[in-house]
Amino acid sequence: MHITAEILTIGDEILYGQINDTNSTWIGQQLSERGIKVIRKTTVGDVENEMMAAFAEAEKRADIIIITGGLGPTKDDLTKPLLARYFGMELALHEEALAEITALFEKRGFQMTDTNRQQAWLPKGSTKLTNRMGTAPGMWFEKGDKTFVSLPGVPYEMKVLISEQVIPRLREKYTLPVIYHKMIRTIGIGESWLSDKIEWWETSLPPHIRLAYLPSPGEVKLRLTGAGPNLETLAKEVQAEIDRVLPDIQKFVYGYDQETIESAIGKLLLERKLTVSTAESCTGGYLAHEITSVPGSSAYYVGSIISYDNRIKTDELGVKQETLDTVGAVSEETVRQMAEGVRKRLKTDIGLATSGVAGPDGGTPEKPVGTVWIACAFEGQTFTRKLQLTTDRQINIHASALHTLNLLRTSLMEMEEVAK
Repeated sequence: MHITAEILTIGDEILYGQINDTNSTWIGQQLSERGIKVIRKTTVGDVENEMMAAFAEAEKRADIIIITGGLGPTKDDLTKPLLARYFGMELALHEEALAEITALFEKRGFQMTDTNRQQAWLPKGSTKLTNRMGTAPGMWFEKGDKTFVSLPGVPYEMKVLISEQVIPRLREKYTLPVIYHKMIRTIGIGESWLSDKIEWWETSLPPHIRLAYLPSPGEVKLRLTGAGPNLETLAKEVQAEIDRVLPDIQKFVYGYDQETIESAIGKLLLERKLTVSTAESCTGGYLAHEITSVPGSSAYYVGSIISYDNRIKTDELGVKQETLDTVGAVSEETVRQMAEGVRKRLKTDIGLATSGVAGPDGGTPEKPVGTVWIACAFEGQTFTRKLQLTTDRQINIHASALHTLNLLRTSLMEMEEVAK
C-alpha cells in the first residue's frame, strides 16, 4: 500500500508567474526517494475560501499534505490563521518560538518589532518545527492517520526543515516502502529513436521496475524506478537491467543520476590530462559558462575567444577572409578554422568552436534559423558536425553548447577506438 502525499503551494505570486515554484519539485524528489508517492501538486492564491477548500480536498486525497508559503508576519500571509481555523485551534504565543526568533534577530543585529513577534503565535495543538534559518516556524498537525505540515516558502528555509525535521518524523509515523531510482543520461539521440532502439528491453523489464523517458533539449534521461522490500536488492536488480541494455546505447550514455555533460567532460579531460579552449560565435560565451560551472575546471579549461564579429574570427582566430567571403561564417570551413585557431592561439590540446544562426531572425533559405556548425580540434585532426535546431534563440544556444560538449566526448571515444 502506497503512502501518498499532496504538495500545496500558497501564493498569488506563483499563479501570476512572478516566481517559479521550485519548492514543489524539490519536495517531490525528497518524498519520492523515501517511498512516498506524490499524487498531486496544487497551487492556490492568497484567498481564504480557496485555501480552506484546498486543505479539505487534499485531506481526502492524500495521507500527507505538505504546504509551503503564507507564513510571513504580514496581513496577506493567511496560512497559519486558516490552518488554526481548519483544525479548530486557537492561536497562542509559543514561548520557545519567541525565544528562538528573538535570538535570531539579536544574532543578525536587527530590532524585533511587534509584527515580527506575531511569528511566535502558533495554533495551540500543533507541533512547532524550529526554523533555524529564518523567523517563521514550521507547523505539524495530525488528524488521525493524516498529517499536515506547513513550511515557509523561502527555499533554503524549507529545505532545512524538510531534511532535518519533516523526513525523520514521517519515517517515525509511517512504514515507508523502499523505492529506488536510477537515471541513465543520454545525449545525441532523440526520444523516439532511443525508444525504438531499446523497445526489446523496455518490454522485458520485470513488473516492479518501471521506465520513464525524460526528454529535454539536447538530451534524454531514462529513469528506472524499482519498488520492493529491500534497497540493496533493488539496486542490484536495477543495475543488472542497465548492464543488459548498455551495449545497445553505450555511445549515447554520458553519465548517471545527477551528473551533467559538462561534469562528465571534466572527468574525461582530467583522466587524460588534456586542456581545452573555446571559440564561440552564436553561443556568445555560454559554452565557456557551462564548462566553468564545474568546480575544478581550471585544471583543464584555459579560456575563450568570443568571436561574435567576423573581424575577431580573422584577427584573433586566423579564419581566412576568403572562407568568410565564399561560404560565410556559418559553415564547416569557418568553424573548423575557429577550433584550430583557438587551440593554437591559447596553446591547448583541444579547441572547440560554435558558429550558427541562433535566431529569431538572421536566417536564409540556405541557412535557416537553427543552423549551427560545431567543431572539435585536436592536433592533426578536427571533427565537425552540422546541427539543425529550433527557431527559439535560448534553446538553440543551450543545445549548441550541449552538442559541442558531446562532440568532444564522441571525438575522444573515436580517437581512442582507432588507437586500439
